[in-house]
Amino acid sequence: MASAGQAPIATVYVRNLEERVKPEPLKEALRTIFSEYGNVIDIVAKTNLKAKGQAFVVFDKPESALAAIDELQGFELFEKPMVVALARTRSDATVIQTGNEEEFDQHKRRRIAEKDKKRALEVAEQQNRLKRPLQGAAPDVRPAKNQRGAGLKATGQGPAAVVPDEYLPPNSILFVQNLPDDFTKDDLTSIFSRFDGFREVRTVPGRSGIAFVEYDAEAGAITAKENTAGMALKNGEKIMKVTYQRQ
Repeated sequence: MASAGQAPIATVYVRNLEERVKPEPLKEALRTIFSEYGNVIDIVAKTNLKAKGQAFVVFDKPESALAAIDELQGFELFEKPMVVALARTRSDATVIQTGNEEEFDQHKRRRIAEKDKKRALEVAEQQNRLKRPLQGAAPDVRPAKNQRGAGLKATGQGPAAVVPDEYLPPNSILFVQNLPDDFTKDDLTSIFSRFDGFREVRTVPGRSGIAFVEYDAEAGAITAKENTAGMALKNGEKIMKVTYQRQ
């Protein structure tokens, strides 16, 4: 069910699909089945390894999506029972159909920000796993420094893996890049002060095109990033890049 204040969702998330079936035959089969419950305006079935066996079926009305979920749970397609549920967010096709260009741009920025946040959490978890010693691993029995042979150089640990800017975990300070050279502190304040908890914009002396935006709490920075990442500036000449500050 959509939460209070959220537009009703008309997209069905389908998983446990046969991964060996190519996207076009799969989409054709899904359209045939789901069209029994309403007007299907889009079907998304991706081919990358992580998304195989999954699809999104977009109806023009939320009630059609609910009816399909009620009737098709466990329905066998290519000899596998489908698992269906209401998607967590509206699809691009729904926003295009029901909203305007500005709403669609906001929707895209929010979706990209959610992906960035998810990737950041995944990268952080991978980093934590690398730092943890393996259970039952043999203790370090390398000789002490004064026991090593003369002339042998100690080998330190290799450089730590650097997390890309886009995957950094959320915090209360945003790093803003790719700004027009003549963009001022006041210009940035007019954009970022709209979000709760705004504290200040900090430019870097002698460096144009970048700035830091600070909020009282992480929640304000997350909302600001979701709504400003990828924003076009100066009639599209520059696309603003917004990430979290590296800690």
